[in-house]
Amino acid sequence: MISRVNFKIAKTHLLAKKKQTLVAMLGVTFGIGMYILMISFMSGFNEYLSDAMLSATPDVHLYNDIKTDYSHSILSDVYDTSKYLSVVHHPKPKDIQPNIKNPLAIVNSLKSDERVLAVSPQLTTQIFYNSGPVQINGSLQGVNIIEDAKLTSLRTKIKTGKIESLLTTSNGILMGHGLSKKLNVKVGDAVNLATPKGNSMRFRVVGTFQFGVGSIDNIRSYVNLASVQQLMGKNSQFITDINIKLKNNAQSAAMAKELKNRYHYVSEDWKTANASAMVGITVRDVMTIVVSFTLLVVAGFGIYNIMNMTIQNKLKDIAILKAQGFSAQDVRQIFLLQSITIGVLGALFGMVLGYIMSYGVYSLPFPSNEMISITRFPVTFHWYHYVFGLVFGIITTFFAGFFPSIKAGKIDPVEILRG
Repeated sequence: MISRVNFKIAKTHLLAKKKQTLVAMLGVTFGIGMYILMISFMSGFNEYLSDAMLSATPDVHLYNDIKTDYSHSILSDVYDTSKYLSVVHHPKPKDIQPNIKNPLAIVNSLKSDERVLAVSPQLTTQIFYNSGPVQINGSLQGVNIIEDAKLTSLRTKIKTGKIESLLTTSNGILMGHGLSKKLNVKVGDAVNLATPKGNSMRFRVVGTFQFGVGSIDNIRSYVNLASVQQLMGKNSQFITDINIKLKNNAQSAAMAKELKNRYHYVSEDWKTANASAMVGITVRDVMTIVVSFTLLVVAGFGIYNIMNMTIQNKLKDIAILKAQGFSAQDVRQIFLLQSITIGVLGALFGMVLGYIMSYGVYSLPFPSNEMISITRFPVTFHWYHYVFGLVFGIITTFFAGFFPSIKAGKIDPVEILRG
């Protein structure tokens, strides 16, 4: 139990060296403040990226991966390959179709799964966009737009026009905002689309969308599934992708593995589809933790040095206290109280400083462009970041004062007074 006398002595030591106490406290304050600023900004940026990925990516994506097959040669039908070595130079690969076999049965099966919230069959193809002299290569997705909008946040990303217009307009097209800028088209304008095999069709722009991801907004467009099947000269069963939205996206990895084993098609969860971005998020998290930990440890070493200097300057005071009957535990308590007081006050001021700096960054306008859909720097204000900073700051300063207090408790008053 802490006695009032010990507390008063600790208070006297702190106030006797105000500048020294202030420097130690500021070290903790800036350490905690910078930690909160960094973790708030990094977590905000990571949340923005995660939202951008989830807004444009289904939880599970099932598709037929095209693999060029050179394994079979016509020579193997004529000659016994166990007796003869046949070599074919520059063989022509098989014409493999990218569609999923019996897609409607798969869709109906997935819709009956209790874990599934929505399913959207899709036909995706490479396309050439032609508007006057401008020709741009991109991708075209034929979808049931109402079902597909349940999988992503497309409805909230509409920049011009309405999503329902795709259903009511013959050969309507919903185009990425960046793509529409490149083609210099707007709602109501016509644009010609051509497949790599030469099929072409005229579409009318009914709206534009902006996910805030350049790789999507610059190349992607949506049309009705039947329209792209007509453009490619395929029947109504020709489907290349099945996108799935789960009630709990934490089950996406397990679901993807299950579907791969069941249907023998490539099945990716949203994290796998965005693996490079997820690596970036992990790296930023690690960097934030390392830098923040370093700042707090450096502040702890500052307190450690100050406490050691205080003990050296207070050797006679410690000897007198022990001579008057103070135990080693009392002495340890006095110096540990000083360290903890510095840590608590420094951490509290650090929380306030961290909030002020975080809010200042959040208030700054983000230098956005046509591809970035945010207006301010992404900063989060999660309470647990502040609590962790407070607790970690107190723990750091506790250990910074613990070892010097042990040293102070072991001082022999007889040797000090004789000297």
